[in-house]
Amino acid sequence: MPEQRGRWQWHRLDARWAARLVADAGIRPGDVVVDVGAGLGAITGALVDARARVIAVELHRGRAAALRARFARADPPVTVVVADAADLRLPRRPFHVVANPPFALTAPLVRRLLAPGSRLERADLVLQHAAAKRVAEGRLPGALRWTRDFEARVDLVIPRAAFHPRPPVDCARLVLARRVTPPSGARR
Repeated sequence: MPEQRGRWQWHRLDARWAARLVADAGIRPGDVVVDVGAGLGAITGALVDARARVIAVELHRGRAAALRARFARADPPVTVVVADAADLRLPRRPFHVVANPPFALTAPLVRRLLAPGSRLERADLVLQHAAAKRVAEGRLPGALRWTRDFEARVDLVIPRAAFHPRPPVDCARLVLARRVTPPSGARR
């Protein structure tokens, strides 16, 4: 039975998969990266190794305390935020997201990340495969608004064995990437 905390199920991602996600995301030293649903820090640890400026968002106070203790001496420092990812306040400067968020948050999180005014550059999200596919195909309410500015694709299947406990469904990485705006006057 998956561990349950409040209304979200928690499936910890293996550290090797977390490292692969961060490497594939092209995170550079100094990038601001939000880890939504940071848990005990598998992805946060890989982001620290990449020398990113990490904002680790975790609702569970015990796990947030464990994150603070684990990354107390990280350089650059890790900011741990105790918050419900559904109510997440996003950075005001350009940022990335690499995360394994609670599956129940897929739609509200994607809407928040792609809302007008968001400074999101790229998000690599581990989601249920069917949900990731729905977003990539533009079948999420409001998709017509954000597809002008962002491309969405599913590009990696993540096996159930990459999690503990194993989720009941297949997972995949959804990549949301800001489109490069052509110079003014250029034809589309």
